[in-house]
Amino acid sequence: MVRDLRVGGVGYVRGVNASSPGRIVLLTTSHRVAPGLLSWPAWQALHGADRVLCADGAHPQLPYLREAGVRVDEASPGAQELVDACAGGRTVTVVATGEGEPRLTDGLSRLAGTGRVRMPELELLPASYDLPGARLLDLVQVMDRIRLECPWSSQQTHKGLAKYGLEEAYELVEAIEEGDRQELREELGDVLLQVVFHARIAEEGSPEDGSEPFSVDDVAAGIVTKLIHRHPHVFGDESASTPEEVAEHWLRTKAEEKRRTSVTEGVPLGQPALALAAKLASRARTAGLETPLPRGEGVGYELLALAVRAEAQGVDPEAALRAAARAYRDAIRTSEPHPADGA
Repeated sequence: MVRDLRVGGVGYVRGVNASSPGRIVLLTTSHRVAPGLLSWPAWQALHGADRVLCADGAHPQLPYLREAGVRVDEASPGAQELVDACAGGRTVTVVATGEGEPRLTDGLSRLAGTGRVRMPELELLPASYDLPGARLLDLVQVMDRIRLECPWSSQQTHKGLAKYGLEEAYELVEAIEEGDRQELREELGDVLLQVVFHARIAEEGSPEDGSEPFSVDDVAAGIVTKLIHRHPHVFGDESASTPEEVAEHWLRTKAEEKRRTSVTEGVPLGQPALALAAKLASRARTAGLETPLPRGEGVGYELLALAVRAEAQGVDPEAALRAAARAYRDAIRTSEPHPADGA
């Protein structure tokens, strides 16, 4: 038997086998991709189906499907109903909701498990895929809702959150130094949360000083522009074959951007003292300045000299002291009395 089917003004000629159990196509889409941007196999499945069903009348894809001439019935059939709808070799395409139709798929599984029903062919067809970084969109949406609805989060300011940024950065460094990858992943997430949280607050502007608002997209756009500009050997015509040449490109383009009057500009004085001393020494050495160390009495000047010497040798004095401090911590624990010792 041959039957002519018209969908959206387009004619399809399809053979129908009355004894065939038919076919079910479960079409899934990603909410992180703009509606209407579907794969070609997905459009073929939609236009070629005998029926297209969707349980959610507000599904974001529906306006685009109807605009493309696909008739979509708002229906939520049970497993047996869907099997019956496929009888005679028909194809039914189900546009899945955000949950992925677990009730329907579970029902079909149970029906197939009975062994008493001749089941249609079942195909899971992803119509759109997440791009790398797509889950960041979820984070932005979650942060937006928390900012609006959480009594604590809705009252936070940049200044109020500053201490958490420091804490999370230190915990990230500790995870790196400990070599704990599970902890590393978690701490990276905590640092990322600080970025997204501050960007969400910045969307509201600053009533105190009248500053213009900006969003996480502006933050991302800024760092993308900076990375491209500072990597002319990747995105431009220059070449670099060694890390030293890369550093040269970076420092040159950074100097062009900042137009600073002193090599000390941009060095945050609030960072840990050893790191601050090493950073100042690095800036002076890179600029070719032979600045004598200030003379003075006390452990501070001794530590300054050690930090400068470490930087000149390519050692991070802050990391070196932390490693030594951890060894000292372990030694203290070893020397402490334990209940088993009878102390």
